Amino acid sequence: MGAVITPQLVDVVDTVSAVRSYSSGTSRHLSTCRVEPWGLRLECPTPEDPFSDSEVTWLMPALGLRLTHQRPRSRHARSGPSVLSAVRVQRDGRTWRTTDLLLGLAVPGGTTARIVRCEEFAAAVAGRVLGPGDADQALRTVHRTLEEVSLHRHDLGTWLTHRGIYDVWPSL
Repeated sequence: MGAVITPQLVDVVDTVSAVRSYSSGTSRHLSTCRVEPWGLRLECPTPEDPFSDSEVTWLMPALGLRLTHQRPRSRHARSGPSVLSAVRVQRDGRTWRTTDLLLGLAVPGGTTARIVRCEEFAAAVAGRVLGPGDADQALRTVHRTLEEVSLHRHDLGTWLTHRGIYDVWPSL
């Protein structure tokens, strides 16, 4: 069985209307949409997800990263890993356009981070969905970030502080 080639995912956030539009054609109203010195803070409810109550996302354009965490629906549920994804972010006034570069890191907290979406990334490169420039950017971003997170004992809070982001992750 061959790998399925996934098209690049593009999200557009309108910071004035607080709406996030997806390349699939769907959109979500954001409960949090705030421009920060380090990027953009987003949160939206996920009513269709039986396990997750909401998704917290931080866009960090200077780092070429999107940080995502699914808030569990139950207070007693075990939280999944945070995911750092390589992205290209373009800002145009009130609009933030994010192109997913199809490679990332899962950072569970308390244990080693690991590279994720490798097969999807490889299929996208082989199928020329992802060009050489984007592929190189994704690899460099993910490996640089893995090295930095490893130096901070896989603790996202410590790594974010090292990067000059003093907000608590995931925010309460």
